[in-house]
Amino acid sequence: MSNKLNRRNFLIQTAAVVSTITVPYFVPRTVLADAKRPGANDRIGIAGIGIGRQGSGVFAASARDERTQVVAVCDVNKKRAEEHAKKFLISEDFAVQDYRKVIDNKNVDAIITATPEHWRSLICVNAALAGKHLYVEKPITLTIEDGVLLRKAAKKTGIVFQCGSMQRSMVANYLACRFIREGKLGKITEVISANYESPWIYNMQAEPIPEGLDWDMWCGPTEPVAFNKELYVPRGNPGWLSFRAYSGGEMTGWGTHGFDQIQCALGLDDTGPVEIIVEGDKLIPPTYDKPESQKRGDDICSKPKLAYRYANGLTVRLGESNRGGGIFIGEKGKVEIFRNKFVSNPKELADDYLKEHSEVKLPTHTTDWLNCIYSSKQTIGHLESGLRTSAVCHVLNIARYIGRDLKWDPVAEKFDDAEANKLLAREHRKGFEQPKVD
Repeated sequence: MSNKLNRRNFLIQTAAVVSTITVPYFVPRTVLADAKRPGANDRIGIAGIGIGRQGSGVFAASARDERTQVVAVCDVNKKRAEEHAKKFLISEDFAVQDYRKVIDNKNVDAIITATPEHWRSLICVNAALAGKHLYVEKPITLTIEDGVLLRKAAKKTGIVFQCGSMQRSMVANYLACRFIREGKLGKITEVISANYESPWIYNMQAEPIPEGLDWDMWCGPTEPVAFNKELYVPRGNPGWLSFRAYSGGEMTGWGTHGFDQIQCALGLDDTGPVEIIVEGDKLIPPTYDKPESQKRGDDICSKPKLAYRYANGLTVRLGESNRGGGIFIGEKGKVEIFRNKFVSNPKELADDYLKEHSEVKLPTHTTDWLNCIYSSKQTIGHLESGLRTSAVCHVLNIARYIGRDLKWDPVAEKFDDAEANKLLAREHRKGFEQPKVD
């Protein structure tokens, strides 16, 4: 950009344009200081794909940052897409139902996505290959193979990736994980997580599809099924998050919170377990053919009991713990981490450490992502951490379905069991296939 606008003049001119027309004003990707790293006075063109219940807050936080400019929004629900377009002062022409229109938009530099889990990796792999920076709700994949493809795609274009593990940006969580990594609890002898439930099967009766909802697009990579409002919502009676075709159940819904903190605290963001231990008969998931609460499914799908072991011999047991963190037992006491809480027994272990590091301040999760787009530094919820946390959830679900102990190779990302390896990938329906990544 030969005569690049300074920050003040740019914002003044932007406000003037927005006040008269609803087409977004932005600095296109082609004139940024660098294809991957914007200059000091450049604004990042952002778009949202699937920004409903969970994603709307993240998208709004990103849009409020003065370094960004909303370019497009995408949702299979046309009404919701148009409402977001109105809220962020962009033309309805940029409120679309097909994610490919966002990825093809050359003025989009970065994407926030919080679709149901069956959609995430297809969007992310294609967006990464197009060089779009990504903020992705967790879990970032539905299968192990999805993660392998996403890692390759992100590496190929060098995008900045933030997994939406927001507890990493909470000071108490950050300090608790650092406390454990620094050995302040002594040698860790045991870790306890919550006993997260696996998903079950959907077979509900058809209901009228709401006007403006592209239900075939919502089904996406999965085989189309009848619309039912209790599938369309994330959590309801019971919601898509409980059904195997679309989610990993609460094993991924809540487990990506807890296992993420365990991986982080143990300093194992780049690896995973080597053994899954199964106590009990394999899971035969129930089928829901009419709306009902999660209770029956959760009761059935919380068994068999599970544990997993790392190469260093440390075992994590799924048992009685909070659902967003974990309990760490060490030579000097016990620590519990959960949603901006760091408590210990003896109490002074946590209290003294928090007091000693009271000066620690962290940017919000979205701010960290935007900072790293400008600096090209690694985000606090970097891609590999998100992939490894998702993988823990996936291998635990698979072990439940198989019903026996399994050996896992976190480098090759394969089991020692042919039947289990068949569950590492899922076929996408025609028209929604994953791209090939060299």
